[in-house]
Amino acid sequence: MKKKTKIIATISDRKCDTDFLKSLYKTGMDIVRLNTAHQTPETAIRIIKNVRSFSCNIPFIVDTKGPEVRILNNHDIKVKKDDIVFIDCDCDINDKYNANTFSITYKNYVKDINIGNTILIDDGEIELTVTKKNGNIATCRVENDGIIEQNKSVNTPSVRINLPSLNKKDHSFISFAIENDIDFIAHSFVRNKEDILAIQNILDKHNSKIKIIAKIENQEGVDNIDEILDYAYGIMVARGDLAIEISQNKIPVIQKDIVNKCILRRKPVIVATQMLHTMIKNPRPTRAEVSDIANAIFDGTDAIMLSGETTYGKYPQEAVKVMVDIAKEVENTKHNYNDSAIVLNDDISSFLARSAVVASKELSTKAIIADTASGRTIRNLSAYRGENTIYAMCYEKRIKRELALSYGISAHYIDPVKSSEEFVQKALDKLSDRSILEKCDRVIILAGNFGPAHGASFIEIATVKNLITKN
Repeated sequence: MKKKTKIIATISDRKCDTDFLKSLYKTGMDIVRLNTAHQTPETAIRIIKNVRSFSCNIPFIVDTKGPEVRILNNHDIKVKKDDIVFIDCDCDINDKYNANTFSITYKNYVKDINIGNTILIDDGEIELTVTKKNGNIATCRVENDGIIEQNKSVNTPSVRINLPSLNKKDHSFISFAIENDIDFIAHSFVRNKEDILAIQNILDKHNSKIKIIAKIENQEGVDNIDEILDYAYGIMVARGDLAIEISQNKIPVIQKDIVNKCILRRKPVIVATQMLHTMIKNPRPTRAEVSDIANAIFDGTDAIMLSGETTYGKYPQEAVKVMVDIAKEVENTKHNYNDSAIVLNDDISSFLARSAVVASKELSTKAIIADTASGRTIRNLSAYRGENTIYAMCYEKRIKRELALSYGISAHYIDPVKSSEEFVQKALDKLSDRSILEKCDRVIILAGNFGPAHGASFIEIATVKNLITKN
């Protein structure tokens, strides 16, 4: 049994040799993610070349940094509860600092915050409270012992930081993504549709087909999720910063709500951050982590993601295998058909997609087979989270890679055809040659008599043997 939930593995140039990447792919990795916060175009290209040396079918996601704020200093500051520290936005990293003073990457930060605001450093490892402001200097009280380390993240819950959506490094990596035929850009800290359009406008100028994934990491993103979904290809529920910006007890409800909205809108959704965090150092996950992954799959997520577990963790292959095993177990036991994924509109292919999944449930079929020029019909099928694997026959290799992000889809490339009969023959030949289907298997064909660009117009249900004989 193959899993239907897709697995994204973040890869670092520190651990990206071909044998390692092959082992992750063989174990169950579907997509490679490049985190630009810790890479340059020069280091990222090495990963891309190594992956493509053994497979051109693996999609890439490149993250932007987005409007993030980080510590900017050339020394660590050890602090204790009730210590006083100063944020001086006029300082430069080369300036001589006082022992209890640091700067940050956003020079107008002190202007945007207010007395009484909470500042969280390094995902909440250090908590500060703003007690005074004087020009570009903020006085802060330390709320717990720890170390304020260089280059760590800075979050200010419930405060809108007026940074532009894209910084200089983001522009560089967007150009890099276009030049290297990357499949997805995951944009960090998306607040509204304008943040998506900032990237889309660049892509349009270069006639790029790269798809944008909106990373939801703050309250603004949650509040504006509906308009963001109008413009983004998909969503990543990035629970690390989200749990810093919003009360942690709200995260499970937000996760479930966003996943449901994405399924209804036929948008791929990724659940990310600390899914197997203990496996960075330990060979086995905690029971809580296993339940966390299982619940994301029960919620209906398209994909789950590994970060530190595969970039610098001691047990990367084991982490991928744990995800695979959990996915198979949950998918084999959960109620498969998603009644909530209603027909979005009155177009024929949308209705037929729903009918195909219902038929697969009632008639014990082995597979659903459909062709696609854009991926739309295939994503319609995926939304119902049926029991059958959806074998998508794609006429473009890029569409094949895009569909690797969606639940329950096994995408294959075929050359363009002149008729639905030719499509059925090519699809069955390909799947039979790869021992995916046998002649006695009953399958569902979803196809169109007017070409794939016009969507599906009929369903046919028969055994592979009968379909081959007919065609």
